[in-house]
Amino acid sequence: MIYSVKGILTYVEPSFVVVECGGVGMKCFASTSTITQLSSVGTEVTLLTYMSVKEDAIDLYGFLSQNELDAFKLLISVNGVGPKAAMSVLSALTTDKLSLAVSCGDVKSIQAAQGIGKKTAERIVLELKDKMAGVAGVVQGTAAVNAAQANTPGSATAEAVEVLVSLGFNQTDASVAVGSMQPGLSVDEMIRKGLKLLSSNL
Repeated sequence: MIYSVKGILTYVEPSFVVVECGGVGMKCFASTSTITQLSSVGTEVTLLTYMSVKEDAIDLYGFLSQNELDAFKLLISVNGVGPKAAMSVLSALTTDKLSLAVSCGDVKSIQAAQGIGKKTAERIVLELKDKMAGVAGVVQGTAAVNAAQANTPGSATAEAVEVLVSLGFNQTDASVAVGSMQPGLSVDEMIRKGLKLLSSNL
């Protein structure tokens, strides 16, 4: 198993990079997030890696952060999600945004990833609900917990989130906004504050 690669970045494509290590070019599939953060061709880079071994192929996937690698491993643990589908999700959503989407049950945001259908997105939410917050940063991890609490069925916060979603905001953003408010507010107050917060981020 190759744990990481360190060498000169020699080639960049939208879905993979090549890192030359000791005269050997290692092709590493990578997310859009990782690729956009890499330095220019000719510079030294270090990528954490995951090796996928199949009967007809051995593929290497590269990651700049441990959080992204952990998120990738969680995604491929979901039934029906292979390495390429997992990389598609991580290209559409950063690790922190994926954590928030899973915590909020925001299937639509996950479904926006290329090749991810509604049923697959629903499985990702269902199977990773209690696991995903651990791979986010401390701040985002707290936001994910608060956002998940804001979606407690039958609660005033869930009602406020539902109204904000009906007004055109996505569920993740609405849940984070409501989850960040002090407790004890009425539904109307949460909606007004939520509209103000969300509109300022447009």
